[in-house]
Amino acid sequence: MSTDSKWLDRTRAQWQWRGTQRPPFADVPAAGQVSVWDFPRPPELVREPREIVVLWGDLEIARTRAAWAVRETAHPPTFYLPLADVRPGLLEPAGGGSFCEWKGPARYWNLVDDARRLDQVAWSYPHPLAGAEPLADCVAFYAHHLDCRVGGSQARPQAGPFYGGWITPDLAGPFKGGPGSTGW
Repeated sequence: MSTDSKWLDRTRAQWQWRGTQRPPFADVPAAGQVSVWDFPRPPELVREPREIVVLWGDLEIARTRAAWAVRETAHPPTFYLPLADVRPGLLEPAGGGSFCEWKGPARYWNLVDDARRLDQVAWSYPHPLAGAEPLADCVAFYAHHLDCRVGGSQARPQAGPFYGGWITPDLAGPFKGGPGSTGW
């Protein structure tokens, strides 16, 4: 994995869909919905006005009205919550990492509460690339094993073990991560 600009340029250039037009297989948004195919690539970071709540069973992990939504073509938004709005003492470094061509090097986190634990259930970008600087003091959570809510609506996790978007009723897909979506 390299962070040199030529490698980043080549990696970023591989994407066919960039939010400028919807593919023929895109779902038509219903009233009150937005199409994830209208989201741009590179992704945009926007303040999320709705309240975000993350629960682990009946334990509240986080609650905020200061989240950043990362919106990228074909993906449901990924919500980055300020670390200051996450309950202290529950996040433990998980080790390992990955690299996003838009956001930079990622760090993974476990959730630990006494004898309970969820491994690599969250990630952050402590040293993001240019354009993603607002994410430096934030963390995102996978919705697979948590109850994640956006404006009171329960989110479904984006398909696949890697993607961290949250699918809410206001979105029209299809969403990257499912079978046949590798090239999106």
